[in-house]
Amino acid sequence: MIYQQIIDKYYPQGSRLREVLVSHSRQVADLALDIVWRRQLPLDPAIVEDAAMLHDIGIFRTDAPGIECHGSEPYIRHGLLGAELLRAEGAPDELVRVATTHTGTGLTSDDIARRGLPLPPGDYMPASLLERLVCYADKFFSKSRGKQRKTLEQVRATMGRLGPETLERFEQLHREFGD
Repeated sequence: MIYQQIIDKYYPQGSRLREVLVSHSRQVADLALDIVWRRQLPLDPAIVEDAAMLHDIGIFRTDAPGIECHGSEPYIRHGLLGAELLRAEGAPDELVRVATTHTGTGLTSDDIARRGLPLPPGDYMPASLLERLVCYADKFFSKSRGKQRKTLEQVRATMGRLGPETLERFEQLHREFGD
């Protein structure tokens, strides 16, 4: 497990931001690991834990004061910022890819253009089993609304507000990983 070293390097002990990151990431990791065991997925639990614990590592570079992020970048960029950081730390590419692809249900070049998102053109879609798993588990937990797991209907409502394509991608993930 490499996640602890990286979190320790960028998120000071005792800070509210560290608490936000670690609490959220732990919830995502626990759900992802539960799905691995329940579905008997062919994934290394240690890699699943690292991926889930590091998927949001880039949030400190964003401007999201509601969750104690006081950086300068738009929050939508946190996945790409985290991927850059993980790459610089020598993390395995599979962890870099999870950070890159977990936002929403992934982002297509059409999503970026249609919404005018401040991201480089490209497709940031979860492709591997690990990427899809962490993306799915992440949808059930908020960094800003406490520690309670969202219901399936709450997740569907959120995804629906992002558009029918996003909701359909979530439904595909739910068919793969849901109860």
